[in-house]
Amino acid sequence: MDFPIFHLDFLNNRFLIAIIAVLHVLINHPLAVGGIPLVVLLERKGTKVPAQEAGLWDKLAFRILFVFFIVTTTVGAMTGVGIWLSASLVNPAAIGSLIRVFFWAWFVEWIVFVTEVVLILYYFLTWRKKSQDKAQHVRLGVILAVASWVTMAIITAILAFMMDPGNWLSERSLLHGFMNPLYLPQLAFRTPMAMVMGGAAGLFLLPFFTKDNPQLRIDASRLIGRWILGWLPILIAACIWYYYSVPGAMIANLSVANTTQQFANWYQALVYLMVTSVAIVAVVAGAAALGRLRQNSLMSMIPFVILLMLLSHFERVREFIRKPYAIGQYLYSNGLRVADYPLFKQDGLLKHATYSSIKEIRPENRLQAGREIFVIACTRCHTLNGVNSVRDNLEAMYGTPPWNMDNLRKFIGAMHTARGYMPPFPGNETDADALAHYLVHISENKDALPGSQTTGIRLTP
Repeated sequence: MDFPIFHLDFLNNRFLIAIIAVLHVLINHPLAVGGIPLVVLLERKGTKVPAQEAGLWDKLAFRILFVFFIVTTTVGAMTGVGIWLSASLVNPAAIGSLIRVFFWAWFVEWIVFVTEVVLILYYFLTWRKKSQDKAQHVRLGVILAVASWVTMAIITAILAFMMDPGNWLSERSLLHGFMNPLYLPQLAFRTPMAMVMGGAAGLFLLPFFTKDNPQLRIDASRLIGRWILGWLPILIAACIWYYYSVPGAMIANLSVANTTQQFANWYQALVYLMVTSVAIVAVVAGAAALGRLRQNSLMSMIPFVILLMLLSHFERVREFIRKPYAIGQYLYSNGLRVADYPLFKQDGLLKHATYSSIKEIRPENRLQAGREIFVIACTRCHTLNGVNSVRDNLEAMYGTPPWNMDNLRKFIGAMHTARGYMPPFPGNETDADALAHYLVHISENKDALPGSQTTGIRLTP
């Protein structure tokens, strides 16, 4: 309400954030949080073997680090910044609220992150120079691994808060926000997930770096396989803890979150598929631990590919099940505060919209008012013509246009009851009538819906 509405009608605003954020997590978890400890393990292994083998282990560890270093400091760094940019554009009210609550936590995270960047640069660039003092270099790697984990641990508190703020809703303190009900379960899940994925990433790269040394491949795959198998039971236990910590209202959204509304009936089949996928990871890790992979490069790559798909799906589900909220019980996914709804119901939505050209709805401006209400209340999740198109959704419900005006009015008023993951309509009956007129209009006209980044903004006196 206090910000111009950025909108990408071909892509969907939330999808923009999702692409950037999921890519960031798929890099950060396996290559930084889980990958650095694995590199340190391999480097340390080189200090425990006979001198004629030490150089081979050291070279292998450095080659894997090189890949992790390049990807995390380029794509990983850019997507980290991209999350801030996209979130600020798409839902500035949400990111602004989080900054107010977690300012000092983010301040500490920023310091730790800068420290992490300095450490990984130093760790990477001094690898050759520290060849005479490997014990000291290994200790540096351990410190780097801890810093990588701490950044994730702080951000996890914020992600968990968005799902369930807990006592913060009444106490409004940083401590209550940080130690929300889902923080420890989610951290317990993300930590072993990152470690297992780090091992899988190492297993993925192993065939490329050991082509000329089959014995090193077998020995390294044994070590990495044991690493994965050591963390996998912890991950499974953490999954169970996390699942049973999630509020029941979010669990009710799982069938749609997992498979989309169109394929909600496939939920159980998808659960079996995910369990089977984890079993495949365990089997391949077991084969690696027993030295059975040998020349099978494809088999070495399977766990990493499976885990990438599972983690990306987890992030999608985590984002969806907290609907209709962006911040649980505090801010709806449309960017409007729960506490402001009574005011909007009383006065109408547009009266309190800073960048709306209409403050009072009349017959002559009803269509334009409906368009502005749609932009404010609906475009965080919906488009007219792109991903999650409102036209497609309404056609699935009401058939070929034109749609019945009364049916649209009724659905607008009851959409939260019909679909619990959608926020309640924030306006009054006059607003709902204007929105219904606009929806009927777009069913018969192929209008475009550019955002304020294209149309510009104008303040109404």
